[in-house]
Amino acid sequence: MFRVLSREEIAPKFHRFIVHAPEVARKHRPGQFVMVLPSETGERIPLTIAASDPEAGTITLVVQEVGKTTMAMGLMSAGDAFRSVVGPLGTPTHIERFGTVVCVGGGAGIAPMLPIAGGLRKAGNRVLSILGGRTQELVILRAEMEAVSDEIVYTTDDGSFGRKGLVTHALADLVAEKGKPELVVAIGPAIMMKAVAEMTRPLAIRTLASLNSIMVDGTGMCGACRISVDGKTKFVCVDGPEFDAHQVDFDLLIKRLRMYLPEEQVAREAFLASHECQALRGVANG
Repeated sequence: MFRVLSREEIAPKFHRFIVHAPEVARKHRPGQFVMVLPSETGERIPLTIAASDPEAGTITLVVQEVGKTTMAMGLMSAGDAFRSVVGPLGTPTHIERFGTVVCVGGGAGIAPMLPIAGGLRKAGNRVLSILGGRTQELVILRAEMEAVSDEIVYTTDDGSFGRKGLVTHALADLVAEKGKPELVVAIGPAIMMKAVAEMTRPLAIRTLASLNSIMVDGTGMCGACRISVDGKTKFVCVDGPEFDAHQVDFDLLIKRLRMYLPEEQVAREAFLASHECQALRGVANG
């Protein structure tokens, strides 16, 4: 069992968990993730490690409520425990001194960007970060990202914070103003990463994307996370999660991410109905 030491809501439907997992914390490197089984009867889900503390033996996970499992996790509290936490999994981010690196994070993708940006800056790179979200509240971990960035730009779809518009607009302006960076790293919704790749491709800017495909076991055995990179089949869990964004077939990735939307909706509705019934019984008994 992996005890939850703390859980806090950092934005609407976003929760930060600090979990006791000493072996994972000791071996974690930026870019890696864990497969988490919250309960005996739940499902395994992949979660990128947002931070680790080997001395304290803890890892930090940022969870957005989007489905039944993450909604159930949102109800957990300090003192509860996950049934299993397997990892660290995936290939760590290759970090060296590139020069200027632009880190583009959108929504939940800001969490896995945090250790990568920190590692890149520690290696001597000049880190320029662009963080976006639909609204101000959904641009998460701002203070943490500011601490590992030399400069930072915020964007929101509704203009409630930073500049109004998409991260690609800010990226285009940054390149026009400061010149081409040596590397761009993009993490966020698949459609956002595709847009970043399409913007940097004609400029010949090396671009990496950390992919968020469906996973079942996280070890390359099930094949659920397969994608196409440069016309070849790759598995996000073992070959990635980072790939050359200019070679990723994002249209196929997006199609596969939508495969189980009807089933996911049924599961969400059943979960909500169950908890509404429990709440009503509690009121009646009270």
